[in-house]
Amino acid sequence: MAKKYQTKRPTRRRNKNKVRGKKKDPIFVDGKRPRPMYVDYKDIELLKKLTNRQGKIIGRRKSGCTAASQHAVSLAIKRARFMALMSYVGD
Repeated sequence: MAKKYQTKRPTRRRNKNKVRGKKKDPIFVDGKRPRPMYVDYKDIELLKKLTNRQGKIIGRRKSGCTAASQHAVSLAIKRARFMALMSYVGD
């Protein structure tokens, strides 16, 4: 009996020479974290940077936030939506 050889699928190649720098947390001011971790829900300009065009909250990996600052951001966005400072859906 003849063996059937499986064809190897082409693999995705990554550019190993490209070094990705660490993203900076947009909540930190000059590398220092405000104590306690609090993001003002009235700071609409900052909160709009952390939402996409559809109005969804951008995740930690994409925004570069730490877990604590991402939690504070999501609370601030939800409060701003409730107070009608931000819309629930995008434009």
